[in-house]
Amino acid sequence: MKFIILGCGSSMGVPRADGFFGKCSFKNPKNFRSRSSALIKSKDMNVLIDTSPDLRYQLIKNKIKNIHNVIYTHNHADQTHGINDLRVFFLKNKKKVPIYADHITKKYLSNSFSYCFKKYKDYPAILKFMSMKKKINFGRFIKVESVKVKHGSIQSLSFVINRKLAYLPDANEIYEKDYQKFKKLDYLVIDCLRYKKHPSHFNLEDILRLNILLKPKKMILTNLHSDLDYVKLSNILPKNIKPAYDGLSLDF
Repeated sequence: MKFIILGCGSSMGVPRADGFFGKCSFKNPKNFRSRSSALIKSKDMNVLIDTSPDLRYQLIKNKIKNIHNVIYTHNHADQTHGINDLRVFFLKNKKKVPIYADHITKKYLSNSFSYCFKKYKDYPAILKFMSMKKKINFGRFIKVESVKVKHGSIQSLSFVINRKLAYLPDANEIYEKDYQKFKKLDYLVIDCLRYKKHPSHFNLEDILRLNILLKPKKMILTNLHSDLDYVKLSNILPKNIKPAYDGLSLDF
């Protein structure tokens, strides 16, 4: 089983569209970050988490030839606006791609990308909504539990996969009642936007506190802003914490 971080950047990526790298060295390829998205890969199934605006590039770069299901964390643009790139998998598999999302995200996708879900003139619908249950099995090997987390003024979904790896790309609080779900995992892949406090994302101080509280074997930081240089950040982290980079693959 593999978990591939397709993109580990924040909403504008690194560099930004205007070429701004912030405090990240442009000489290090690990500082080139596309918008956050990930893939769960088993022997019989590829499950995509979020459709970032950089999805086409991410799939080509990582040689992902098929997508069987898609699950969404929330409805923000940097998680959803690559949705049209799923069209190729409708054509390839000759059936609609199953989409799993909470009620708010479903409504947003339906309104913003209605042509993907309903026949439009000569264009068939390419996607279909599925019931977003708390626990979902994908194929024979992938078991996903969705857990709500706070993301500023909204809630986002995080995903605990096979009780070994959790993915929380956009969050600033884990509800205390759910702490146990995230304790002592093999991998905790988690939002760490920047050094300073932010109203809707974890910062480095939060991450260090959660590392002590949740005790993961390894913690991987994602959704990284342009003030977090890969090498400089790596040098100040505890041994079990590493920054993500685009294309990082985790075996679990």
